[in-house]
Amino acid sequence: MRTAVLGKTGLTITRVGFGAWALGGQWGTPSDSESIAAIQRAVERGINWIDTAPSYGKQSHSEEVVGRAIRKLQERPLVFTKCGFRWSEDGVLTSVLKGASIREEVEGSLRRLGVEAIDLYQIHWREPDADIEEAWGTLADLKREGKVRHIGVSNFDVAQIKRCERIAPVETLQPPYSMLIRTSFWTAPFVDNTPRESIEAEILPYCETRGIGVIVYSPMASGLLSGTFTAERAAALPPDDWRRAELDFQEPTLSRTLALASALETVAQGLGCSLGELAIAWTLCHPAVAGAIVGFRRAEQVGELAGAAEITLSGAVLGRIDEILASAEA
Repeated sequence: MRTAVLGKTGLTITRVGFGAWALGGQWGTPSDSESIAAIQRAVERGINWIDTAPSYGKQSHSEEVVGRAIRKLQERPLVFTKCGFRWSEDGVLTSVLKGASIREEVEGSLRRLGVEAIDLYQIHWREPDADIEEAWGTLADLKREGKVRHIGVSNFDVAQIKRCERIAPVETLQPPYSMLIRTSFWTAPFVDNTPRESIEAEILPYCETRGIGVIVYSPMASGLLSGTFTAERAAALPPDDWRRAELDFQEPTLSRTLALASALETVAQGLGCSLGELAIAWTLCHPAVAGAIVGFRRAEQVGELAGAAEITLSGAVLGRIDEILASAEA
């Protein structure tokens, strides 16, 4: 599988990584045995990194599953996880960036994952904004202490990255990025709707010039660009599925997005790949992007999507995609 160097970390990562959000149970109820089998298949396929977080599933279930899976492997993949979200006793996620809280989190992650040091530790979210410096200073200390090997941020804008850089170098950024998420940050249910900087025009170029390694999430826009999502599937989403609250999964936006996906499907067919593979490969064409996080729930999905790392999109194909995206925005 093709690889890239992740910024100034020096880590060589496969261009597709294993995203473990779904393993926590927030996207349906995958069995742990299926999840472990998916991780094992991904490693067999050549994928050499897993991205998880203690907020993925109550009681940090995703990290627990990842830890159980990698203990069964002869060669451990790189493990990336995060801090900054804490589960309250009543099951509500709260953003906490205090140093003492982060130190508690890292110890819990090390224990659940069963590793001596975390390969990449990331601040999960940019709020509370006033505590960013305290959080980043704590991550820098954890790196010096050897509890984590590299440090990065997720969902930060340029101004926030610059604030961190005054304390210690920002080694990586994990932003959302897809054909549908090019100009502004994903609007998650736990943040405000304040417009943010353009990912494609501002944030990614800044990372490229600074040597900040970028791994993007949601390259298939949470399933909308998978090639298998339909209006019927949207209507059948479980009541607790977070996508039910997202405008992209509601009318009239949903119908417009599915029409766009259908037009992009014709491009994928011409290349002999799936729409999901095309969507992932498209994000990897940006020169700032080292890798894309792909959420695999089952072992067979690895075979269906991991090949995106091997797809090369020509200038003509990229031009056709731009035309389709521009027509959808008109």
